[in-house]
Amino acid sequence: MPLSMTGFGAAEGSVAGGVLRVEIRSVNHRFFHLAAKLPGDLGAFEIDLRDRLRREFERGHLAVQIRWSSAPTAAVGTLAVNAERAREAAGRLRELQVAAGLSGEIPLDLIARQPDVFVASDAETSAAQWGELEPIVASAAAQCREARLREGSVLAGELCGLLATIRHEAERVAGRAPERLIHERERIRKVVTELLDGRAVDEQRLAQEIAFLAERIDINEELVRLRAHLDACLEALGSDAPVGKRLGFLAQELGREINTIGSKANDTAMQHAVVAMKGELERFREQLENLE
Repeated sequence: MPLSMTGFGAAEGSVAGGVLRVEIRSVNHRFFHLAAKLPGDLGAFEIDLRDRLRREFERGHLAVQIRWSSAPTAAVGTLAVNAERAREAAGRLRELQVAAGLSGEIPLDLIARQPDVFVASDAETSAAQWGELEPIVASAAAQCREARLREGSVLAGELCGLLATIRHEAERVAGRAPERLIHERERIRKVVTELLDGRAVDEQRLAQEIAFLAERIDINEELVRLRAHLDACLEALGSDAPVGKRLGFLAQELGREINTIGSKANDTAMQHAVVAMKGELERFREQLENLE
């Protein structure tokens, strides 16, 4: 089952005597893109974090926040105040206070609880090891991936429905094609008869012209390719591998065949079916933006 690119996962665990919380939010993106926010004493692990998440996610914008829920033992007595961050947090809280029409002093403990107001002192490095962080990151990633799988299942169902509608309209076109050819044959015969103004019709020449017309407006090849592309889309949607890019390519091929059918379909009913197919294909493409 394909994955959506939208999901959330969080996990906590013990690291270096403290409690670390990892949150992962993902949204759609053409490529893998990581935006990580780590405590200062864990900044050295960003490369490890990227490598670990690349093993879980093929595409998507991942916003990862890692913070201490409780300070690690190694950091006791070595915390420093990030004055710039504290002033920024106080300023934002004052903006919120004004917007809400509240008065009074902003409690110091509220400012102190804002992320990164306290950071590990440069005088001492963190005792944390990547081996302790990795299981927490893996657990949060697994939750995020599970959320993406659930949404991907719903998304796949919607995409299959759109493909079914396109196939239905294509079969309407196929069913109309023989009748359209008869109509065109009669139309040409009528036009030729009127032009000859009572003179005898050269049936052999007329048959040749009708045969040429039939070849020009024949859509059998386009319908065969269209059905093949629809089958390929359904096969991809049943796969567990990332299929967003492959489906994007197939959507282009579907559009090409539908446009060709439309250019050959000089028939009102067939044109209506082509318009319907184009509308469903456009919705299909929009939904693909959320698929890994």
